Amino acid sequence: MECFICKKHRGELQTDGITIYEDEFVYVGHIDNNGQPGYLGHLMIDLKRHAPTLGDMNEEEAKAFGSIIARVSKALMVTEGAEHIYSIVSGNSVPHLHMHIVPRYPGTPEQFWGPMAVREWFEAPIGGNREIIKLCERIRSYLVGADA
Repeated sequence: MECFICKKHRGELQTDGITIYEDEFVYVGHIDNNGQPGYLGHLMIDLKRHAPTLGDMNEEEAKAFGSIIARVSKALMVTEGAEHIYSIVSGNSVPHLHMHIVPRYPGTPEQFWGPMAVREWFEAPIGGNREIIKLCERIRSYLVGADA
């Protein structure tokens, strides 16, 4: 089976949004919604090398992965006003290490707390590719400014 994430990194398919961050070890972008509106701020951190699990990372990859998790989470809190960040690594559907970073925004009722439940709230921030691109640009600008 051809790996979706490897194809994305080779530029063989287009996904929603734009690249937020990329270095030799990791890639950060918005989750792809197949052209449909989606939950704003649901980001993906991919290991660039094809490796199935967290335990398959080498030390350099693990440092880069951990660092970008913290930096992107902070960026979502500062630029988007997220009050909490969920993270998930499953690997059940795509056996290529990637982490879902999902913000919870202020006012989200407690019954919608959780990385999958937040998008079920009727007032959840949903947007199309235009809104996703703007969010990606804000996150990317924050990351560049934080590096300065």
